[in-house]
Order: sequence, then C-alpha cells, then structure tokens
Amino acid sequence: MKLIKTIFSVLCLVSLFYACGSSDDDFSSGSGVDDCLGLGEEQLSLTIQETFTTLPGKVSVFFKVNTKDGEPVSNLESSNFNIFEKGRNDNCYKPISPSESNGRISPDTQIFNTNTLLVLDLSNSVLSTSLEELKAASVSFINEVMPADADEQYKMAIYWFDGEDVLHELNPLTSSRAELTAAIEGITDNISNDPSTDLYGAVIKSTEIATGILNENQENDILAASSVVIFTDGTDQAARYKESDATNAVKNANENISFFTIGLGDEIDKNVLEEIGKTGYAFANDKDDLEDTFEEISDNVAGQASSYYLFEYCSPKRDGSGLNLLVIQAVQGENQGAVQTEFNAEGFTGGCE
Repeated sequence: MKLIKTIFSVLCLVSLFYACGSSDDDFSSGSGVDDCLGLGEEQLSLTIQETFTTLPGKVSVFFKVNTKDGEPVSNLESSNFNIFEKGRNDNCYKPISPSESNGRISPDTQIFNTNTLLVLDLSNSVLSTSLEELKAASVSFINEVMPADADEQYKMAIYWFDGEDVLHELNPLTSSRAELTAAIEGITDNISNDPSTDLYGAVIKSTEIATGILNENQENDILAASSVVIFTDGTDQAARYKESDATNAVKNANENISFFTIGLGDEIDKNVLEEIGKTGYAFANDKDDLEDTFEEISDNVAGQASSYYLFEYCSPKRDGSGLNLLVIQAVQGENQGAVQTEFNAEGFTGGCE
C-alpha cells in the first residue's frame, strides 16, 4: 500500500509535547528567507503547519514540502535538510550541525491522521452507462490508498450526489478497507431518485465536511490532513449553487485539505474541474479508462500524505525574548527551498535529546 510504505519513514507528530509545556505562541512563521543566506532560486516550497518547543531545548517544526508547481515531495530524510539559526547577536544565520543538534526526522511513533473523502457522482448518466466501471475503479482506489490492515491513522469516507441538495453518506469515516469495498459493491442502479447533477453543492458540502474533520482533530490535539476526491461525468445541472460558490469554497479552504477531481467523458467542463481539483485532476476519455484514471489520482493522494514532515533538533539558543530566528532548508538533488520562522527559547537548557 503506497501510503503506508512511504509515510512511516518520514512522518511523525508530537503527542507528548503538550505535557512538556509548549505552545504555538512560541513561534511565528513566514515564507520569506533572509537574503544574507544566499540560498538562491527556490524550486521547492516549504509550508509550516504546526510548531512546537519542548523543554529542555527541543525545537520541532511540522511542515509540508512541494515543488513550486504544487507536486508533493516525498521520502526526504534528515540528510535532505539543513538548519540555520540567528540570535540577537548574529549578523546572519549560522548553520547548526546535525550531529551536535541531533537534527532528525523524528523516528518516534506519534499522532497524525490522514482522511480521504471519496465523493461520487451517481446521477442518472453514471448509473445507466458506467456504474460497474466506476465501482471497479473505486475499489481499486480504496486498495491503493487504504492499508490492508486497519490503522486508525488512515481513514476514508464515501459520499455520493445526484440532483438533490444533499451530499449522501454511503459510508462514514473508517479505517476498514473491507467495509469501504462492501459499500461500493452495494451500490445499485436504483440508488438515486433525482437524475440531475448538483456538482457545485457536492463541492461545497464535502469541503465543509473535510473542514469539520480537521477541526475535530485539532480540538483533540491531533494534527491531520484531508483529501477530497470528486468524480463526475458531467457539469452542474441543478443550478442550485453558482460556480463561484464552489470554486471559492476550494480556494478558501484550510491549507491542509487537498482537492482532486476525476472527470469522465466529453460532457465535463475541464476548466471547472481543474479549478476545483487544485491539487490534482485527471480525465478519462471513456469508462474503460476509469480504473487507470483513479489510480493516477490515488498515487497523488498518497504522495500528498507523505510530503508532510516533522523535523526536530536541539537548539543551542537560550534567549527567551522571542528573537531567535530559524530557517529550514530542504535539498533534493539540485533543487532546494527554505522557510523562515522564529521561536522563543525561554527556559532552554542543556540535556536535550
């Protein structure tokens, strides 16, 4: 299973930090990097998601790495990262030795949830012409994204839409691949009572559901990411919501929600689906191409999840004024990118591991 094979080697999150007296207020973050480092043109983009400090002196940054084109950068290791610090008495940043700072992609098992919403168009055109192909493609997608052995860190829910002003739940969030597969196989051609297509409504409602999942995780001190994957074979026919309502919902969504679209046939509006699928999109010419098209998106969903990293190191700084600056640089071959932030080292001492 692609997701599991990559994510455990590079990703872990901090469930114990809260017991050590850390706070998000210890940091502020931004993307601009001081020119004094002379890092040059950036081909990679680093985005900070969460930050932590842990006494006696550990600094931890949870972030995402993409190319400038938005493609996920997966499977980076500690050797792919350089760290630089700048204190109140430094004119420019100084490199921090990984051996002295114990800099690493944390190997501990921590808490991170990744959730996928598979949203299927089951309007009349799909049910009457391509249902069996869609079911086969959906099962293949489930098998690619979900682990064979249930793991609570990886969950998926399945929804479907037709012309009603409802996003129907086919199966709630679960870590069971078998449960999801059974739900797909149970779809029949009489599931829908409205032959129209409320595509824009489905986009808006699935975004709201994904946002709610992230908020719930945050309330439980769990870091999380979500992917919304929407399949359709046509355009919005219900005209209940405006196109701008749907595209703005995607544009303004939490940055930890990825959006993918899969289109089938020649009646889709590719421009709209590309805008909704801002993270990735794919189009199948006919129903026989559906399984390959779903597999293309499943690879991207897995890649997004494994492009999150937790980098930890022991800082030599002891200044509690909040004037300690940090730059993390990611290097992959000839490509590099960096992000700058600051942290408060109040109470920092030796003995960090």
